[in-house]
Amino acid sequence: MMRRAFVSCAALLLVCIGAPAMAGQCWHSWDASPACPRAVHYAIYELENRIALLEADPAVDDGYKAPIITSARADILRLRATLFPAQWRWTTPCCYSRPPIYIRWASHRRAAHRPR
Repeated sequence: MMRRAFVSCAALLLVCIGAPAMAGQCWHSWDASPACPRAVHYAIYELENRIALLEADPAVDDGYKAPIITSARADILRLRATLFPAQWRWTTPCCYSRPPIYIRWASHRRAAHRPR
C-alpha cells in the first residue's frame, strides 16, 4: 500500500515538473479559441503599421501598394471579427443612470411675468 502511494505521488510529481509552464500564456491545449487576443491585437498593430508605411512612401508605385493595402485592411477586419467585444468596467455609474437635475431660474421667471 505504501509503495503504491509513493509511486503515484512520484508520477504526479514528474508530470507536474515535466509539463511546460503555462504562466503568462493565454492559450491552453483544451481551449477552442482561434488565437490569443494579445496576438490578434499585435497582428492588427503590425498590419496597421505596414499600411501606414506603404501610404507614406512616395517612392512606391500606387499600383503596387494598392492591392497590399486592400488585403491588409481585409485581414484587419477578419482579425477584429475574431475578438470579443470590449467590456468596460467603470468605477462610476454612467451619467444617464442618474436622475436629471432641474434648475429653476426664479429671478428670470419673475422678470418675465411681472405685471405692468
